[in-house]
Amino acid sequence: MQTIEPGEKREIAIVVGIVGPGQERDAINDNLDELELLADTAGAIVVERVIQDRHRLDPAFMLGRGKIEELANMTKYLDADLIIFDDDLSPVQVKNIESICRNKVLDRSGLILDIFARNARTREARTQVELAQLKYLLPRLTRQWTHLSRQVGGIGVRGPGETQLEVDRRFIRKRIGVLERELEKISTQRANRRKNRSAIFKAALVGYTNVGKSTILNTLTDAQVLVEDRLFATLDSTIRALELSDHRRILLIDTVGFIRKLPHHLVASFKSTLEEAVNADLLLHVIDITTPAFREQMNTVEMVLKELNINDKPVLKVFNKIDALEDRAVLNELKASEQPCVFISAKRGIFMNELRDKIRDLVEDQVRDMTVTLPIHASKVLSQIHELADILNIEYHGSTAIVKLKANVDNLRRIERLIAVKAQE
Repeated sequence: MQTIEPGEKREIAIVVGIVGPGQERDAINDNLDELELLADTAGAIVVERVIQDRHRLDPAFMLGRGKIEELANMTKYLDADLIIFDDDLSPVQVKNIESICRNKVLDRSGLILDIFARNARTREARTQVELAQLKYLLPRLTRQWTHLSRQVGGIGVRGPGETQLEVDRRFIRKRIGVLERELEKISTQRANRRKNRSAIFKAALVGYTNVGKSTILNTLTDAQVLVEDRLFATLDSTIRALELSDHRRILLIDTVGFIRKLPHHLVASFKSTLEEAVNADLLLHVIDITTPAFREQMNTVEMVLKELNINDKPVLKVFNKIDALEDRAVLNELKASEQPCVFISAKRGIFMNELRDKIRDLVEDQVRDMTVTLPIHASKVLSQIHELADILNIEYHGSTAIVKLKANVDNLRRIERLIAVKAQE
């Protein structure tokens, strides 16, 4: 459950879903279950859910006008503060629904952004959240926000939402430009830091939000990252060294969790954080095996990885929370269909040594020995090789240097290109 600050009032919310053509009502109910968790994380209490079957979405109200009027009466009866739609609303739809319901209306994207604003701690996360919020708010400035004065506040208006509603589009566009340049600078700084550790093998923890990625990081590396049983507790990537054996050390990276219907502008704003996964050598796809919809969550993560063009990297599927699994038969099914995989309980430390061993085996599969011969005066090339590989030994014979090294497959290709370019000079 979400921890509410002392004195903070929990808003009363109604969630709304739509069953479109070809969709199952059970799937929509699953989406609303997740939306209720998001609302709880943001500090709201969901007291009712509304679902309507629609062959075509109403361009003015999303739902039919009659259903909106029914929703307006429901908010009065339940004394609700907030209506949350599971689907993204257009600015016109929000304005029209608010004019009838006389209440605050939010969609899934706005709710996720509010949670991100609450959880942003570092300069980078705050910059990314503000940029995403401003891009979300910009087309919505034309509607009437009479009920959203900065004195009222609440879900959906944290962060820049409290102050930017009163400024014009020109100022917001200018601010967006400033934030984008700031993120470019942060991205450059990240690239420089990655360059300094390019020779070290990197494994990134990816997966749905709240599946236990941070707990795994803490258990394996004693990272002491914040762990809470709620969505998006971690926004920033965290990097820690993981000792696999006496001679093998890698970097383990915790990344922000994914979720269904993750807004595209939010993915774009958090690109610099996700770059840590893009540049990893191995992906550890963590899955909460106790969640009934875990297969759908797996598909969601794979779709996001595809959007980031990193779905071709080696992947180890890490099924977490097996201590709480009731149907043990599912383990045999997954062992047969999801290799390579491992089954653990990070919270209780069950089979964590098996996870460590599996990571070590996959690292060894990705790392190769190589011997290269360089002119003794090619110090610049040798310096670049130092950045890309572990140098095992260097022997000098006359005007040449024989370098024995170990590196991952991608870096070996880079080294081969460096040597080929040098040979053509």
